[in-house]
Amino acid sequence: MDIRTKSTLTVFVSLALSLLSTGTAMAAGTPQNGEQIFQKCKVCHAVETDAPQKLGPNLHGLFGREAGTLESFDNYSPAMKKLDVVWTEDTLMKYLKMPQQMVPGTTMAFAGLPKKEDRQDLIAYLKEATE
Repeated sequence: MDIRTKSTLTVFVSLALSLLSTGTAMAAGTPQNGEQIFQKCKVCHAVETDAPQKLGPNLHGLFGREAGTLESFDNYSPAMKKLDVVWTEDTLMKYLKMPQQMVPGTTMAFAGLPKKEDRQDLIAYLKEATE
């Protein structure tokens, strides 16, 4: 391999690694920003284990839970009870964008988070706060 080929390859690999690391950081979200976004949610939802139920279900233990199945919450809409979804980062990304679109008939009166970065940040916060 000549010097120009090595140089071009080095630049390409550096660029690819840079893009991958940036994409990974963005995909993970920023929990601190997510905590600020959660201020809108905490009127109806709690994340602490022993918090009393509010208008919406407690989100502690959310990841891996089937939608509409928290036994201590009895105010799920029929639409949420019928939803065949397990809460993961992917399902939350879709739901938080436009809840009424994913679950027509949901009683959650939240319009959604149109910005992908906001959803990523909120999910990063929820992952930390609800484990």
